Amino acid sequence: MRLVGPDGQQIGIKPLPEALAIARDNDLDLVEVAAQANPPVCRIMDYGKYKYEAAQKAKESRRKASNVSIKEMKYRPKISKGDFDTKTRKVERFLQDGHKVKVTLTFRGREMHHPELGRRILDDVVSAVEHLGKVEIFPRQDGRNMTMVLGPDRKAQAAYERSKRQAETEAAGQAPGPAPVPAPAPAVEAVPAPPTPAPPASTTQEAQSG
Repeated sequence: MRLVGPDGQQIGIKPLPEALAIARDNDLDLVEVAAQANPPVCRIMDYGKYKYEAAQKAKESRRKASNVSIKEMKYRPKISKGDFDTKTRKVERFLQDGHKVKVTLTFRGREMHHPELGRRILDDVVSAVEHLGKVEIFPRQDGRNMTMVLGPDRKAQAAYERSKRQAETEAAGQAPGPAPVPAPAPAVEAVPAPPTPAPPASTTQEAQSG
């Protein structure tokens, strides 16, 4: 048999008695994990702990599955843009929360003769939420109703979050910084004006003096 150690290391091909002895020396159990392999694969482990951990994982898996519900959103073929946007935002929130969404489109009267109008609305919903979810059950008509089921798309959501963060980072890098504060003007020292010269004596005074 091919023997695997308690930490996952490959011990190699060992006969059964030797494998049992190694398990006993480690105070552990020898458990066959791949009987169909050639040679069969056995692992040394604490079997009680293994069973407990497996039960806990199964319990957690069931708990998560029970928390996922199917929400429903109803549309009309002649829905207004405002109503379409409002309902589609709710579909986005359901998908972000991990829920499946049943999208129902109801026909009335003569609308029954134009299923392409309903299909166009459903296609618009798919395009609007493709960054969060994907179609799990494609549109099909049953009487007056045309329905499809959307489910969360974790890969698309992760890619969307990465692109959104990148866009925010680039926008922050391109944002203008604070305006520079102008440097104060250098002080200018006041220079006193030169004295005004005395006016020259008049010609009359010069004649009298002569």
